[in-house]
This record gives sequence, structure tokens and C-alpha cells, in this order.
Amino acid sequence: MTFKAIIFDLDGTLLDTIEDLTDSMNAALAGLGYPERSIAETKQLVGDGLATFVRRVLPPSVSDDPDITARLTERMRAEYRRHNSVKTRLYGGLAELLDALTERAIAMAVLSNKPHDSTLEIVKKYFQRWTFGAVFGARDGVPIKPDPAAALEIATILHLAPAEILYLGDTNTDMWTANAAGMFAVGALWGFRTAAELKQAGARILLRHPLDLLTLLN
Repeated sequence: MTFKAIIFDLDGTLLDTIEDLTDSMNAALAGLGYPERSIAETKQLVGDGLATFVRRVLPPSVSDDPDITARLTERMRAEYRRHNSVKTRLYGGLAELLDALTERAIAMAVLSNKPHDSTLEIVKKYFQRWTFGAVFGARDGVPIKPDPAAALEIATILHLAPAEILYLGDTNTDMWTANAAGMFAVGALWGFRTAAELKQAGARILLRHPLDLLTLLN
């Protein structure tokens, strides 16, 4: 297989963000008097954008209340701005992987459903050593994953055909995105979801460690 670029998901693929996401959301929930969520629950609730995350963490009786969801969204944004790098860390082997891809002149990009401003801030904070051809979070006017629009936009920016791009992510949303875009879908087992979910969503290959990705490159 010959790939000229890698698109990475962010949360659960490049960075272990689950504790900061959980702590921030729990602080926001507590501020409104709603029950907190566990890390195990948060792993299943994130991945489809902040608006969906907010609805999923709330009790069903209020999850569609526009006033409550708006207030929780605002609180979550504020909490996460303050606490997005308290416990967040690169997964083991990620730095070595990015170094190896850079040495091989493989183009790299990041595509997240995290709000765009947070995505840019976190990538800048944790990945200053490496160059990404595109870094996109959720942007106004662009449908979020699993819609393939942003992934295809990245392909255009990199001047590559979708089939020349490997897409690495840790959720069903990522696998659906990759396949919808005509890219090679690879599941990251070190992330937030299970092998069964990734396979069912169309993962072509599952990797247990970041450096295993190098075995897919010529």
C-alpha cells in the first residue's frame, strides 16, 4: 500500500484527552445541578461534536431543552478552555510515529469534531515539533464528521486523491468518515472505543500501537 498522507483524528488518536474532557464537563454539569459522568461513560459520549456531547450527558428529560443545552455548552466551553491541558498527554509512541512520518515526507493533517478554535489551540500546544498540512475542527458552514466534506477538503489542500490518504481514528464516526471520503480507514485501539465498534464501522485494519502504522507504509 502506498499512502502519501495521513489524516489523524485528535481526541483518542493523537491525544489522550478523556480526563480533561470528563473533568470539564462534570464541572459544567455540577454548575447547573446535574449528575456527573464517569470516564467510561465519557468515552462513549464524545466524538460527534460538542452539541451532541452536551445532549448526551444531560438527563433525557432535559436533553432537548434549548435553554439548558445552551447554558451547558457555554459552561463546558469555558471550563475546557481553562482545563484542556491539565491531564491531556500524547499517547505512547505518538511522538516517534510523527518523527518517522516526517522523515519519510508523509504529509499529515488533523481532523476533529472538537470546536475549531480548541482544535487549533491544542494542536499548537502539543505538536509544535511537527508540521500539519491542515488542522480542522468543527467549523461554521462545514458539516462535521462523519460527513466526508472536511476530509475531502484536506485532500484538495494536500493535492492528493482520497485513495492516497490513510485515515487514522478511534471511533465509528472516524471509520464512517474515512470510507465515505474514499480513504483507507484504520482503527486506533489505544483510543476511546472497542475493536468491535471499529470493525463494524468499516475499519480496514486495526492497530494496537501507534508505531504499528509504519508497517502499512512502503
